[in-house]
Amino acid sequence: MRVVLGVSGASGAALAAACARHLSALGAEIDLVISKAGERTLVEEIGLEAADALRAQATRVHAIMNVGAAIASGSAPVAGMIVAPCSMRSLAAIAHGLDDNLLTRAASVQLKERRRLVLLARESPLTLAHLRNMTAVTEMGGIVAPPVPAFYLRPESLAAAVEQIAARAVDLLGLGRPQAQAWE
Repeated sequence: MRVVLGVSGASGAALAAACARHLSALGAEIDLVISKAGERTLVEEIGLEAADALRAQATRVHAIMNVGAAIASGSAPVAGMIVAPCSMRSLAAIAHGLDDNLLTRAASVQLKERRRLVLLARESPLTLAHLRNMTAVTEMGGIVAPPVPAFYLRPESLAAAVEQIAARAVDLLGLGRPQAQAWE
């Protein structure tokens, strides 16, 4: 089982690390793509070693501009993709088919192959352009899942809320037993 994990420059870098942990727990191979802004956000929000720690969890790491990587083709045996966090720039590029880097190209491949694409779209408040881009991606079969905490589970910390959001994102790929805590 192979999954693409894209990391864009939106706030919420901890979501990427948490998604990688949950994917690893399922035994998934991770193809990692980090945008330049994603690299910066990892450093700013987690620390200097965050990007290297994330790369260490990946099976394969791809340069953002390597549009010739295997995951840029529908023939690559990929089960789906998560973009965590997903910036509004990446969302717009995906919504409009602007495959100008490997992250957006890999997302387009998921859509064209009718595979699961989960976008943890991170922005607030939302403009009409953001909402229309979310609608476009949804109409194409993508899943827009803003990282909203499950307050009804009464998370004890921000870290617990992040873990639940990431587990839910992984669950949306439908790859194995549920990772997220369920409502009882």
